[in-house]
This record gives sequence, C-alpha cells and structure tokens, in this order.
Amino acid sequence: MHDFVLDTRLGRITGLRVLRQAQDARDNVPRVLALHGWLDNAASFVPLAPHLPGIELVAPDLPGHGASAHLHPGADYSFAGAVNSVLDIADALGWERFALLGHSMGAGIASLVAAACPQRVERLLAIEALGALAEAPERTVTRLREAIAATRGLPRKPLRVFPDLALAVRARMAVNGLSEPVARLLVERGVAPVEGGFVWSSDPRLTLPTMTRMTEPQVRDLVQGIECPARVIFADPAQPYLPDPLRRERAGLLPQGELVVLAGGHHLHMEDPAGVAAAIGDFFTR
Repeated sequence: MHDFVLDTRLGRITGLRVLRQAQDARDNVPRVLALHGWLDNAASFVPLAPHLPGIELVAPDLPGHGASAHLHPGADYSFAGAVNSVLDIADALGWERFALLGHSMGAGIASLVAAACPQRVERLLAIEALGALAEAPERTVTRLREAIAATRGLPRKPLRVFPDLALAVRARMAVNGLSEPVARLLVERGVAPVEGGFVWSSDPRLTLPTMTRMTEPQVRDLVQGIECPARVIFADPAQPYLPDPLRRERAGLLPQGELVVLAGGHHLHMEDPAGVAAAIGDFFTR
C-alpha cells in the first residue's frame, strides 16, 4: 500500500491506497473506501489488502487519527459528523459511487453513510459493528452532562511519552489483546516523535465521552435504511457492548444483508486476514 494526502474542507487527510489498474476502458475496477476503528489508523487494512485483488482500495486516516489533521477547537468527533468527513474524502478522490469497508467504529460510520446516501454507496462490508452504539433514553441528560464536564471543566492530561516504540507497542498489545506484529503496524502509523521519545498522534479529544447516542429503536431504523447489498462479519466471542443476540437481530434487519461469524478477536481482519478475505469472497467484485 502507498501513502497519499488529500486536502478536504476539514483539513489534510492522509492514508494508504492500493490501485488496481483497469485492463481497458470497459473494465470498471470497484472502488472501496476502508474506514478503520477508534484510535486505529489506515494501517488497520495493511494485512487484509493483499488478499483482496481486483479492487481499488483506499484507507484514509480518519480526522484526528494517524497523520490526518485534528478537527478544529470546539469541533465534536461524532458519528453523525463523520458522515460528512467520509463524503469529503470521497469527493476529494473524485468518487461519485463507491463501496464501503469498515471495522468497528469505521463500520458504524459506514453504516450511517450507507443509510444516509444510498445514491452513492454501492455495497457495505461491516466488520465487528453495525449501526451505532445505543443507549437508553433515560441516560440522555447524564451523558450530556458528563460530556460537557469532560470537554470544558476538567484540565487536560499531559500526553504520555514513550521513550521507544517497543514500549508503545507493548501498551497497545495490552489494551487490545493484539499480537506484536499487528500492534506494531498500528503504532508505527499512530505515533509522533517528540523530545524524549514518542506520543500518540491521535487527537486526545477522541477519548472524551460522546455527547449523545442513538436509542436502539433509532439504530434499528438506521440499519433498515441501508438499501445496498451488505455483508456483516462478526468475531466469536462477541464484544460485551454488542452481545450476540443483539448483533444477529440488527443484521437480520438489513434489506439485502448477510451475516458471517468467524472465530477470532476484535481485530480479526488483521490477525486472520486470509480467513476474513475468504469470508468477503467476491462481495466487492461480483
């Protein structure tokens, strides 16, 4: 995969891409925009990319992640706001229609884009998420107060400085249960050099509480509004925040949906790229 830089309304977007050249003018290569998870970056798709021939794959560092620009002061990293970020990236690429491949947070964002813009999204492949994280309505005020307090009322913590990359890799392995090679891919793209070592390059505001979340009925309506063909890949065991009965229920709401469950962890697309690619099959190219 090769680095690229785009200029968008929100600032500089960096990322990685694989370009498959069409053999002739009649050979339309599918365009796939790959969206990574929370506090990950474009390197999330490095292991999987070689297993997906026949597509043009573009994996951006979403705003505030990797080497992409942070949102301006006062801006909010919300799922709804990320829809315009994705559309701005597609516009900068000159893509009117495209498919979406998303992991975790990226799959949630991709779900919103697919529901909001059916005229632009041809296919959706979601890994380890579908829709958005839901919350009970009676938590609305509490969540809003917590988010405002975290944003405006509390002092900012200094960034942790890692004296070498190995320590940062071990920290990432401990948090996500990742193997060393997988953690290293994410860390090498997700740190910035400073005096004394390295700090995470992601915007610290990404760790603040979300101001609002959808209710489960809203999420179900969102999923039902995804009109394009969709395939969802979940890992077994399920994540605590999306138990198996709930994720199966959501997948069953897709008008043109398929569900695949594979043994593995949350980053199974990185730890077992061949297995995930087999589950994807010809989804993007048929």
